Amino acid sequence: MQEQHAASDARLDDAQRAYKILIADLIGLRFDADGNPDPGEVRAHIEAKGGIFHEGAYQRETLPPGVHFFYQPDLSAEAEIIAQTADGRYDALIAAATFIPKQAIFPLGGVRIGAGTGNMGSASWGGGDGDGGVAVLMNTPGINSRATAQMVMKAILKVTPDLPVDHLHERVAAGDFDTGRDLKSYPTAKLEGRRMAVLGYGNIGREVARLARAFGMQVTIYARAKHRQWIEAEGFGYAATPVEAASGADVLSVHVGLGRLDDATRIYANAGIVGEAVMSAMDRGAVVVNYDRGEVVDTAALDRALASGQVRHAAIDADLFKNTTSGALSGPMQPYLALAEHHPGKLELLPHAAADTDHPSRVAGACQAVDQIVDVIRFRRVTNRKGTLPDGYVDAGAKVPHGIGRVTTAALAAAAVDPRFAELNGISREIADTFEAIVEAVDEGMTHQPAHGDVAALTRLLLRQRQLIEALGLDGPAEA
Repeated sequence: MQEQHAASDARLDDAQRAYKILIADLIGLRFDADGNPDPGEVRAHIEAKGGIFHEGAYQRETLPPGVHFFYQPDLSAEAEIIAQTADGRYDALIAAATFIPKQAIFPLGGVRIGAGTGNMGSASWGGGDGDGGVAVLMNTPGINSRATAQMVMKAILKVTPDLPVDHLHERVAAGDFDTGRDLKSYPTAKLEGRRMAVLGYGNIGREVARLARAFGMQVTIYARAKHRQWIEAEGFGYAATPVEAASGADVLSVHVGLGRLDDATRIYANAGIVGEAVMSAMDRGAVVVNYDRGEVVDTAALDRALASGQVRHAAIDADLFKNTTSGALSGPMQPYLALAEHHPGKLELLPHAAADTDHPSRVAGACQAVDQIVDVIRFRRVTNRKGTLPDGYVDAGAKVPHGIGRVTTAALAAAAVDPRFAELNGISREIADTFEAIVEAVDEGMTHQPAHGDVAALTRLLLRQRQLIEALGLDGPAEA
């Protein structure tokens, strides 16, 4: 085992070569003294790893050996991207929301900051699914899962319960309200007891489900059959189809990603997965949240559902691009613009901002992406691989933030050497002994109530056990 680890850390890069990496998205969302987004945290991380950070494009100047990162956060127009990348001048890429066309060449690989890789279209790694290329495609799953999930709940809470907070504030601030007389005119409802359908059991879908349960909602998750045991073990309902999950739901949140792109039709596998059948299965007056990809909702079906009242509100977060010369709009948000005109007040549209505007998540994702690229260059080691693994590379498995995603063998190994693991073991034994004593007492015909102290001791142990399981990162489904 030690020999394998030593071999994996043997440097495989060319010590005389200058490696060039393009960063084509913002990696800092806090502003400097001049009002510009400051990439300083990621720059410091790059330099701590021995890399060199450059503002602007690589101009074919002579560079010293090492790993050079060229930061161009405003690079978004397809023609401009192709002009800089079609000749393979950059070895690798880091991007978040920027769409990378097929013609862009990155011989060593790319990392998408975030989970979905549908925008990573370079043929170098075989397009957005990462299959069949000569380079590696990676992502940073889980980095923005909690930020996205929290924004999903924020979108829901703005319309359900439907208490007109702004209107009430105006009346109260103006002194135009009497609680005893006027409050009865503003009935509202709570989320507790409402039904939520979650499509997808990835990192974001699972976080959304957990937050919804914290509000007392009944959650049903649609996912592949192999996930059923874990979904039900976590206390959620399982559905084998999107329609089954949506049946009777008050809210639907979709997190399945685009899926594979069909080469013949050029249509993604999950395009339109939230269509007529799914929306018709929901409870009348339901809410649809799509903070996934714009294409996963059938906009024509949503148009009809909003018109009929079957869906009363939709919150959409998708990319919208504007040509700097012509002003023409494009991107998956475009079809929703007409719906906003047809149904004023019934849609809330965001420009793929639900997670991307979270500064800590963006910085953490960018730093992890830097690590992954450096690992590929120096060791041919691939973390968070998407698609196929080209010859000559080693799969290093997955890396996600603590408490996000699946429990891996590496997570269990790390937990086992943590001092809290021994405490968890001791508490679990105490709980088991207490349960055994209670069962024996019941079997022997216990007729008196347990002592208050016994109840307090058991519940304290149970709460501490749950706290330790979460702290050690053991509170999720196991890796496949």
